Amino acid sequence: MLRIKKIVLYLFEISLLPICISVSQADSDRTPLPPKENFHLYLLAGQSNMSGRGVVEEQDKIPHPRVLMLNQEGQWVAATEPVHYDKSGTGVGPGRTFAMSIAADDETITIGLIPSACGGSSITHWAPGAYFDQTQSHPFDDALSRTRLAMKDGTLKGILWHQGEADSTPELSPLYKHRLEVLIERFRTEFNDPQLPFIIGQLGHFPQRRWTEERQHIDRAHREIAKEVQLVGFVSSEGLTSKPDNLHFDAASQREFGQRYAEVYRELVQENDPDFPAAP
Repeated sequence: MLRIKKIVLYLFEISLLPICISVSQADSDRTPLPPKENFHLYLLAGQSNMSGRGVVEEQDKIPHPRVLMLNQEGQWVAATEPVHYDKSGTGVGPGRTFAMSIAADDETITIGLIPSACGGSSITHWAPGAYFDQTQSHPFDDALSRTRLAMKDGTLKGILWHQGEADSTPELSPLYKHRLEVLIERFRTEFNDPQLPFIIGQLGHFPQRRWTEERQHIDRAHREIAKEVQLVGFVSSEGLTSKPDNLHFDAASQREFGQRYAEVYRELVQENDPDFPAAP
């Protein structure tokens, strides 16, 4: 009888072995995180030029030891391109280069990117409960939930925004400024941070694409909000180039755009926090 019990116990332990190995491997695969106050988070929001459509090259696949991203499953992994996953064809965007630039300012911090942009989305989709069928998602609600998940591990430091192409129509462009002001206020309220920096990237100003009156209207809204609303910055896209579609920034321009986002972010924060580290 004792021998039978030992055999049964042995078989039970053997049956658990794959589970134990799986758990052990899962633990070992987790990216180690710094203390919460040293893990600086940035939400990436908007449409396809924030998501990124630049062609991925080898340099975009090299991990930075202090730049992570929250993947689609809600796990922290090394930030390599593509950072986003909203649609097929995602590629190089501005977020990763921004993060590497900010990480270089302070060796004690790690940057965590929260990709949440949805290609093709109008600002009307960035409202509570709004559903966007192209990505089968709720852009605003999903951004909130992903950011709150990320904030369990780190500290939210800013929002990077690039959006407006979808609203460059006679019907939508006159309403854009008010809607973006409401969105900024809503984000700050939801994250309980009235001083949360919000950085707006300029629409692509490509020679091959006509700068319509509606696009000018969106551009004015971006510039005016950056002047009128506290801790909002505007990033110029002057001189950046597009892919053959004349809509999306190419990979080299996206990397440059990320650097420009970082420069504007630094200037904006340093105006309010003299102790914020300058670029090395």
